[in-house]
Amino acid sequence: MTYLRQVGIIVWKDLVVEVRTGERTLSMAGFTVLVGILFNYAVNQARVPIQDVAAALMWMTLVFAGMLGLGRTFQLEAEEGAFQGILLSPAPKDAVFLGKVVANFVLLAVVTLLLMAVFGLFFQLDYGQSPLGLLGVLGLGMLGFVSLGTLFAAVSTGTTMKETLLPILLFPLLVPMIYFGATATNALLDGRPVAEISGNLRMLGAFALVAVASGTTLFRFVVEE
Repeated sequence: MTYLRQVGIIVWKDLVVEVRTGERTLSMAGFTVLVGILFNYAVNQARVPIQDVAAALMWMTLVFAGMLGLGRTFQLEAEEGAFQGILLSPAPKDAVFLGKVVANFVLLAVVTLLLMAVFGLFFQLDYGQSPLGLLGVLGLGMLGFVSLGTLFAAVSTGTTMKETLLPILLFPLLVPMIYFGATATNALLDGRPVAEISGNLRMLGAFALVAVASGTTLFRFVVEE
């Protein structure tokens, strides 16, 4: 069995389980919609133009919504004792990690599209001349986020604190993603061309690359503990 097929089997398994249960997707989607509704009433748009704060609100909503899903990446398998079976399978540990990352990324991508729809509905956001550029910015940020989140979800699942520990470990590492992601998003919402945010895109790409490489390398040691 090829390496990519092993990764694909993990992705398929996680997505099939999620389609059947809908547990993580529904919690993330519900949180996203509720945040949009609450911000709609909390922000005085007569005094604070929503375009000025939309980027920050979008990124923080994605982070907190993503935490709901990432925290349960290994929870169901750990509760039923299935995770040990996965680790004892012929699939390399890094293939298991990458499969989990891809599955989490797909779920968060769905939530990201929902977020854009919710913010567009409530705040009449103009996504500028480069909606694909905005999706690229969000996608790069989310790739780094889910890579680190999946790694630390494995760490927290093996402790008594479980999901409570995840944000404590993860949040300090997300500062570069939030800074460069929100800055680039704000520029695109202002209608600036993608060329002006090329530096931010490179930094987000570097963040995602380091996150994926670190997770792939360290996951083996985390689960073996």
